[in-house]
Amino acid sequence: MDSRVPADADASGALQILAPADQRLPIVLASPHSGRAYPDTFIAASQLDPLALRRSEDGYVDEIFARAPLHGAPLLKALFPRAFLDTNREAFELDPEMFVDPLPAYVNTRSPRVIAGLGTIARIVGQGQEIYRCKLDFAEALRRINRLYRPYHRALTDLVEATRLRFGLCILIDCHSMPSSGDAPGDHAGVSPADFVLGDCHGSSCSAAVVETAEAWLEDRGYSVVRNAPYAGGYTTRHYGRPRVGVHALQIEINRSLYMDERRLTRKPYLATLAKEMPLLIEALGQIDVAALRAA
Repeated sequence: MDSRVPADADASGALQILAPADQRLPIVLASPHSGRAYPDTFIAASQLDPLALRRSEDGYVDEIFARAPLHGAPLLKALFPRAFLDTNREAFELDPEMFVDPLPAYVNTRSPRVIAGLGTIARIVGQGQEIYRCKLDFAEALRRINRLYRPYHRALTDLVEATRLRFGLCILIDCHSMPSSGDAPGDHAGVSPADFVLGDCHGSSCSAAVVETAEAWLEDRGYSVVRNAPYAGGYTTRHYGRPRVGVHALQIEINRSLYMDERRLTRKPYLATLAKEMPLLIEALGQIDVAALRAA
């Protein structure tokens, strides 16, 4: 468990931006689920041990993509853990059963993510393990959303818009990992994933050239790749992916068994290989013909 905040984190301690000396690619990367700064109060409020709490992490994904800035693309990292707050959701996807007080009418209480226990503030981790000893109050949800969710999405919006203004377009890569067993709770139960799953919201969040380039590059290196099954793209991909105005969003899921021990949550040697290869994938995406993207 690592509760330290990097020295170059933003003032809120919510995020870190690894910026290139000169952004030369029209690409922004985001890692929303690799944060490992667990608040002591959160650990105390949980009925789970620290290792169990980490089961929802996209472990070490930030490390896999950490060299992207050396290739000319910024990387945004959430520093807080997904189990504490999930930025790949609407701001208010909340389970009313988790709270002692009634939720406001604007809260989305019936989304598939909420029903699965994986709303903006998750009810479960791992294979359905309940996180909290007691119910929360809505004021706590507001604190997390205002202090963590909103700064993260302000930073992501700023990076995307600055890139679009500079290059005329932006390719947003939302970086994730997935369990190898396919037994995650919710809609994805029982699915055995490939090495990579590319999610473009079934063709709506980015130009076909983006997903086709990523797929071909990965397959050329021997990886098995599928599109949109079981992960078609979360809130970030759906919300930011607007090809008609020049923003192309692609979600990348990496099979955790490639690079980490999923039981002990420790790194495998192959993580170093992925950390060398993924920036090269970003380079390939940056070489897509601009005309093809603008015609999307």
